[in-house]
Amino acid sequence: MGTVGRVGQMVWSSGVLRMGHVGRLILTSLLFALIVAPAALAIQTAPPGQSEYVPIKDLPATDQIPAAPLLIAAYAFVWIAVLFYLWTIWRRLGKVEDEMRTLAQKTMRR
Repeated sequence: MGTVGRVGQMVWSSGVLRMGHVGRLILTSLLFALIVAPAALAIQTAPPGQSEYVPIKDLPATDQIPAAPLLIAAYAFVWIAVLFYLWTIWRRLGKVEDEMRTLAQKTMRR
């Protein structure tokens, strides 16, 4: 005896996989994608590579990436992040010290 499934669900019935319309549609789409995708990827070819070394000064301006501004921006971002983190720690430590002073004053009064 097989299990009863919802509409479009695949179920085993008497040792045979049975599926509804939605299940067939999903299975057909999956098989189509598995067959067509490799063929579509095979059609796309990579651009031809360089056969020899080309100095950067001989490359067109569109192929050159200015490294200095990117490096400076990366270092600036990291330093700003570190300084912000240290500032938040300093503020939290100040709050804890204030609470400790307040607690010390309350315990001295008792």
